[in-house]
Amino acid sequence: MSLKAPQQQAQTLTQHFLDIVFPPRCAGCKRNGYILCPSCIARIQPLPPTICQHCCAPLPPDGICKACYYHRLTLSGLRAIGPFQEPLRGYIHALKYRGNTRLAQPLGELLAQAYVRYAIQADMIVPVPLHSQRERQRGYNHSYLLARTCSTKLGIPLHTGLLIRTRATLAQVDLHPRERRQNVTGAFICPPPFTTGALLNRRILIVDDVSTTGSTLEACAAPLFSAGALAVWGLVLARPAF
Repeated sequence: MSLKAPQQQAQTLTQHFLDIVFPPRCAGCKRNGYILCPSCIARIQPLPPTICQHCCAPLPPDGICKACYYHRLTLSGLRAIGPFQEPLRGYIHALKYRGNTRLAQPLGELLAQAYVRYAIQADMIVPVPLHSQRERQRGYNHSYLLARTCSTKLGIPLHTGLLIRTRATLAQVDLHPRERRQNVTGAFICPPPFTTGALLNRRILIVDDVSTTGSTLEACAAPLFSAGALAVWGLVLARPAF
């Protein structure tokens, strides 16, 4: 379980006070009083109706998922809110790279809504961990912030110690699909307290911002399955439009 609760409560109280003095502005249209206003949320495009029921990738006219045909994910399933295009792409970048951590609230709520819409079932939620060095550089883990909001909205326990990133990896964005898999293979472990039956038959949801090939989620799922998890799902904000 997270040990950050007291610090989070203090930060929340401080933020509420700052909101009174300096009202937030929508990350999309700059409208006062919103982190992300209803109109800008409504502009987020949904995934097309024809998607792969396993990996959530849009299907071509022949109905065959090329991603699953060549490399089927061992995840129990992967789901996303929408394609990685504007305006969702801009919101993700603002959260991840421009320090707008408050966007984790409305975006995390969208993840919670997607969890219900897709009828996913999980006993616990786990964010994709950052390496400690990268988290110190950035100052926060965006996946954790998303997972925290999702956990709160759904009433599903959040576990931050379930996965540990053992080494820093290259940024996935510029790598070929095969290089992506090699880059993160073995980069995550499930620590000893959870490898002695604690995860037996448990259903786990891994939360992240974007999944392109699913390699990072796969690398996270591997030690969880090895520890006895019954099902491991991935839930992300966006998938590439392909």
